[in-house]
Amino acid sequence: MNKHLLTTLVAVGSAAFGSYHYGIYKERQKHSDILPLKQAELLHKHSQKPGFPLFASVSAAVPATTPTAQDVNLTATPSRVSEIMKFGFPSLDSVRSYSDFVLSYDRRNRVPYWVFEHLTAESIAKNEAVDRSKCEFRPDDSIHPYFQSQNSDYRRSGFDRGHMAAAGNHKRHQKHCDDTFYLTNMAPQVGQGFNRDSWERLEYYTRTLTKTYPNVYVCTGPLYLPRQEDDGKKYVKYQVIGNNNVAVPTHFYKIIVGETSDNRLEMEAYVMPNQVISDDTPLTVFQVPPESVERAAGLLFFDRINKKQLTKINGKKV
Repeated sequence: MNKHLLTTLVAVGSAAFGSYHYGIYKERQKHSDILPLKQAELLHKHSQKPGFPLFASVSAAVPATTPTAQDVNLTATPSRVSEIMKFGFPSLDSVRSYSDFVLSYDRRNRVPYWVFEHLTAESIAKNEAVDRSKCEFRPDDSIHPYFQSQNSDYRRSGFDRGHMAAAGNHKRHQKHCDDTFYLTNMAPQVGQGFNRDSWERLEYYTRTLTKTYPNVYVCTGPLYLPRQEDDGKKYVKYQVIGNNNVAVPTHFYKIIVGETSDNRLEMEAYVMPNQVISDDTPLTVFQVPPESVERAAGLLFFDRINKKQLTKINGKKV
């Protein structure tokens, strides 16, 4: 090939390639600061399509299907998502909106990264028509089958299917309670002495805060923390269960923000080990600086909070 022609083709190709990626860069910049309501609209639009996870590539292994009425009912309205996520999304990886909570799903570990809830006195009030015994643990079919956890993974594992969004937080409608039983909302938890005891105490305490604050925002999720071993080195080690290798977190976090009637904000942050904890251990023992949870999780929580509104952290004035 003529050397001059080859040089010209390379130059043109490079320019086209550069223009293409510059266009992608500018497009990403344009959408990099989407407000929560806009995020909610995108989430509502895309999360109704099984096989089309939000902000992820489509797998050829699962053909696109037309959403059914059941799929549509799975998601919250954009306005409800906007309420729940008022203070920002910690991440946008495999986000799913349900009827009364929002989560980001960790496809590798088959547990959530985070689960967000917005609680009020009205939303947690007991409704006699809501029957928890009718709820069934089940996989969310909007998650690709490769990345789902199954009930069989937990069977005889020695771990409970631990709710991140607690069923007791969602008693206004039967569907709200039903949705908390999707396995995308679960992580393996030690049962007696933790999930059924100390962790449940923390969940109950969170609900009592609705007596103090008109709005309570809660973010819950797993952690995998390092531990120094006999050789002096630190390791991150955790068990996996079942054929799908569902990760067993070493710890769990819960970050709570209470919003007062005059728009002041008070934050509490907890990290609890996934192990038997004595019933007489005060919950305050597990309070930690919120930034320590962010560093451990690799996420920024409540990052849209106006710092001038934040008046207390773990009960102390800031």
